[in-house]
Amino acid sequence: MARGAAGSFAARLRRSARRARTALRKSGVDYFRGDGSDWIAFAGLLLAIPVIACGTIAMPVWFAPTAMVLPIVAGGVLLRPASLLGLYAAAASALIIESVALGPYLDGPARVTPGTVLVVAACGLFGLLIAQFRARVGVPWRRGGTMLFDLRERIRVQSALPRLPKGWRHEMALRPAGGQSFSGDFVVAARTNGGRTFEVVLTDVSGKGMDAGSRALLLSGAFGGLLGSLPPHGFLPAANGYLLRQDWDEGFATSIHLVLDLDSGDYELLSAGHLPALQLNAGTGHWEEKSADGPLLGVYDGAQFDPVKGSLQPGDVLMLFTDGLVEASDRDIAEGMDRLTGEADRHVTTGFDGAAWHLIEAVAKDVNDDRALLLLRREP
Repeated sequence: MARGAAGSFAARLRRSARRARTALRKSGVDYFRGDGSDWIAFAGLLLAIPVIACGTIAMPVWFAPTAMVLPIVAGGVLLRPASLLGLYAAAASALIIESVALGPYLDGPARVTPGTVLVVAACGLFGLLIAQFRARVGVPWRRGGTMLFDLRERIRVQSALPRLPKGWRHEMALRPAGGQSFSGDFVVAARTNGGRTFEVVLTDVSGKGMDAGSRALLLSGAFGGLLGSLPPHGFLPAANGYLLRQDWDEGFATSIHLVLDLDSGDYELLSAGHLPALQLNAGTGHWEEKSADGPLLGVYDGAQFDPVKGSLQPGDVLMLFTDGLVEASDRDIAEGMDRLTGEADRHVTTGFDGAAWHLIEAVAKDVNDDRALLLLRREP
């Protein structure tokens, strides 16, 4: 009987804990959407207004009437539009009181002039626009920067390469356009077939920087789920179908898919409108293009992607990259690829550590385009 009562109490306790967690999650989501309470910030700013007004009246040398813009600007960042309008009404009332109380000082520095009113009103308008934008996108002031940081880190984590067995090394570098945090280029990779196969997909989403970052985040998650879940030849058709279902206005992408047997060094490359890969033959010292046939992703249904085969011998290097490294308005792609292979001869053969980063620095440091580079080497 005691055990039954104890079990019933434990069950009720678990149900209460679940309800508490659900309520906590709901409140967190509501706040993130902009539905959470802002009364603490509103009360603090509302109290600041009479303090500033009293300071302006009592100590006009130290408190200028334009100091009223401080709670107004802070309100635009912290408050929802409805609360912000209440704050504006209180600020307007305070300015009226200041103008009446400072009547004897009309020729002094602390007077409330039409210019003061215009400055405060202009700051209020900008604050209201900011508050409406935050309410529309559902990003509260305390979490906006955190959310962007989390998104950037998610893309970085999804682009992490798995560890390779002894005898193989890889280097990768991603550089967004214009020094931004988000890039339209991304990499997803996995070891499949019991760890004996290394699959990596390098994708270049249409657009660049922030414009392409949101699409790249969505696609990197989807492609990461597809990779390894399908046979290698089924990945690009599935990715193409996924892009078509999104129905984006600017929804195409290029992609190159490497399927490497880590035991033998044999590989297949499948391309969706992407630039060819480059392979360095350690025996001859020459770079060879490895170009597969296939249309862009997201253009039409039923596309076919024909692979090209190759093999990496000890000392060979395979290089996958996006067009930001070789394409420029003042030269053609062939010239850019020649420059890339010339710099790669110096950085890859003399020392592999950091070679991808150094290559981007050498050939496309100040290019206003996203850049991604992956180097894969079979140790001699």
